[in-house]
Amino acid sequence: MDANQPKQEHLLALKVMRLTKPTLFTNIPVTCEERDLPGNLLNQLMKDDPSTVKGAETLMLGEMLTLPQNFGNIFLGETFSSYISVHNDSNQVVKDILVKADLQTSSQRLNLSASSAAVAELKSDCCIDDVIHHEVKEIGTHILVCAVSYTTQTGEKMYFRKFFKFQVLKPLDVKTKFYNAESDLSSVTDEVFLEAQIQNITTSPMFMEKVSLEPSIMYNVAELNTVNKAGESVSTFGSRTYLQPMDTRQYLYCLKPKQEFAEKAGVIKGVTVIGKLDIVWKTNLGERGRLQTSQLQRMAPGYGDVRLSLETIPDTVNLEEPFDITCKITNCSSERTMDLVLEMCNTNSIHWCGVSGRQLGKLHPSSSLHLALTLLSSVQGLQVRDITV
Repeated sequence: MDANQPKQEHLLALKVMRLTKPTLFTNIPVTCEERDLPGNLLNQLMKDDPSTVKGAETLMLGEMLTLPQNFGNIFLGETFSSYISVHNDSNQVVKDILVKADLQTSSQRLNLSASSAAVAELKSDCCIDDVIHHEVKEIGTHILVCAVSYTTQTGEKMYFRKFFKFQVLKPLDVKTKFYNAESDLSSVTDEVFLEAQIQNITTSPMFMEKVSLEPSIMYNVAELNTVNKAGESVSTFGSRTYLQPMDTRQYLYCLKPKQEFAEKAGVIKGVTVIGKLDIVWKTNLGERGRLQTSQLQRMAPGYGDVRLSLETIPDTVNLEEPFDITCKITNCSSERTMDLVLEMCNTNSIHWCGVSGRQLGKLHPSSSLHLALTLLSSVQGLQVRDITV
């Protein structure tokens, strides 16, 4: 081909536009006092402006909607929607038109076209329209690749494509903390408290529709983000759960191992999977976003070969009167059988009632025994007692 030959123009034109919801119109109020030179002129102009709110003309927020003037921001978890139009600008009929839309990310290439079939023909001044949707699941650079192929009346096959590049931003900053706590005495296992700190790092308010924890198969979860008022469950964040830009909100959850796992002392050890957070929010005029964190993991506390826990103990006891407690001893080893000996050591305030140095028998791997003991207090006040096996 001659290098000086002009490049052939295509018969079809491609247009791609992002579909977003409109925003509320904002105006800059200009006013002055009546004794100033303009008098009441500026105030009257604002009242006559159809974009202002009647009775609140000095507010920047109007009651009219405006269409987006630019591409705008796209955040992780939102749905990217785009309108694709192929128009026949020529005066001839074009055949076998195929429009393909792919989204290229840093890790994959996705086909977003609604149909893979070619259009038989496209007459002059007619167009082919398509709307694509994609839930954004990666941050970073995204490239929308739109390719068009067709055949002219002379049988020549033509092809062109266009690239549309945009960035996907992070909408939320999520931080988690785990707290290990001994459970209540009626329970057989420990509780795990999860604190989730969620910060809005966008420039607009968010309506937090749902923040829930989906536990792994090992745990049951209880949400601690509501309080009971007059028999009704009320959110601790109030009736309007809006999260302003750069604000942080803390959510709390309590997890307990299921019975079949709690009874096996050696199962919940080391790094365990807790579950994942499911976050749903709305912005602007109800645009919905959703994020799920990766599986949250925690390091389970180590108990060594033997674990001792209190099953029952009174809250208050009388001075110099015996009282009973119940202990649970668990062999956390998966291989060794243990011979247990009970040693009782008195202190200045707490005294044991019973025989010290007695044999408790053999304790097989991953099994437990309950031990009833009697103590006596000789000093008033709050007492702390260490029990060692």
